[in-house]
Amino acid sequence: MHSLKDCFCLKKTRHLLETHDTLASETCFSENDVEALYILYKRLSSSIIDDGLIHKEEFLQALFSCSHRQNLFADRLFDVFDLKRNGIIEFGEFVRSLSIFHPKAPQQDKITFAFKVYDLKNTGYIERDELKDMVLAVLEESKLTLANDAIESIVHKTIEEADLNGDGRIDPKEWKELVTRYPSLIKNMTLPYLE
Repeated sequence: MHSLKDCFCLKKTRHLLETHDTLASETCFSENDVEALYILYKRLSSSIIDDGLIHKEEFLQALFSCSHRQNLFADRLFDVFDLKRNGIIEFGEFVRSLSIFHPKAPQQDKITFAFKVYDLKNTGYIERDELKDMVLAVLEESKLTLANDAIESIVHKTIEEADLNGDGRIDPKEWKELVTRYPSLIKNMTLPYLE
């Protein structure tokens, strides 16, 4: 009976290693990095609900220390990490999404990911109200206050500069062109300690 138990443990470990191999081959992380991320993932996924999955509350608490208050950026980041759109972040989603923040991740992947974060309604466009909501969220997170006129001016100037085809919203191509002119827009998409 003992050897049967050992066989199942070996099979489980082998499957886990194969998964880590696959994730390493699909991301900017090495197998050792994926192993380290797995340890982090297990810790995060058991911080509130011990079920091996990262729920929104655990994600918010771990990354933003805000599990009990509303944070548009944090909520949106969770939604973009949740590739399957099932309300939880599985290990593969965690690794693949974090890989975007790796210093060696392709610039285009970072641009696309940032666009998804700003596209709050998932329409394929960043619209004026979405941009304003994100500006307000960044100001709130930074504990800064601006007059409504100043906020409207920021939104207006951004749309005016980015909206090359004049339809009042920013599409992925226009976003890419804006980021090319202002690379600082995605500087927070690189986390040097992931290397």
